[in-house]
Amino acid sequence: MASFLDKIFARDLAVRIFGLASVAIGLVGLTWGDFLAVWQPVPKALPGRTALAYAIAAVFLLAGASLQFKRSARAAALTLTLLYSLGVVLLHLPSLIAHPSVFVMWSGTAEQLALVAGGLVAYSFCLSRESQDSERLARANRLASIARLIFGVCLIAFALAHLFYLKATADFVPAWIPPGQVFWAYATAAGHLAAAIAILSGIAARLGARLLTAMFIVFGVLVHAPLVFADPHTHFNWAANAMNLALIAAAWLVAASIGVGQSTPARP
Repeated sequence: MASFLDKIFARDLAVRIFGLASVAIGLVGLTWGDFLAVWQPVPKALPGRTALAYAIAAVFLLAGASLQFKRSARAAALTLTLLYSLGVVLLHLPSLIAHPSVFVMWSGTAEQLALVAGGLVAYSFCLSRESQDSERLARANRLASIARLIFGVCLIAFALAHLFYLKATADFVPAWIPPGQVFWAYATAAGHLAAAIAILSGIAARLGARLLTAMFIVFGVLVHAPLVFADPHTHFNWAANAMNLALIAAAWLVAASIGVGQSTPARP
């Protein structure tokens, strides 16, 4: 079983999934001629907004496709990291600064920042596989450590968002799943928090990151995918699926970056 899981959470596979998520984001943008709804809150009044949406979507698509090939992967990972970073700095931070008491601004920023962390891990993997130079390997490991810390902090925000917006979270849970929607809202908040503690402390970090990835996949199967089948003509439903896939990929990368037996806090 351990060997099988090691293959599932192999670094190359994690990088490819991160790239596929970027392709999905690009395809949604090109299909709808728009940004990813609340995850890319570009003002409607921005001049040339539609043309910019197509351009950004094309970059996501090309970068995601380039991440599938070793020769272009490092540049693609850096491009995606920069794109997600610009989303944090230009789109989410201004709203957070303007409305610091509204927690959704914090959780929205955390979602984008988690993808920045994923991009950093992907870039660190590309650095380490291109050369066995000790200095480059050390730099790659530092980047991965920093990314894990960022990702762990983001998970705390996700957990708090589930609690602060408990009813909205519960409403997303299919009503047919026992023992009830509110139970799973609390349980998933606890899951996020437990994964955050594991990753930040380094205690059972590998297990915590893997279980978190599995939880995100379950979200996709039970919550997000059914929205598309129920209403395939709504942009938000496709955007939510693309964003969840990106978060799955980021968690997958973090899990792949944690070595066997790592039980001490990862420090930059």
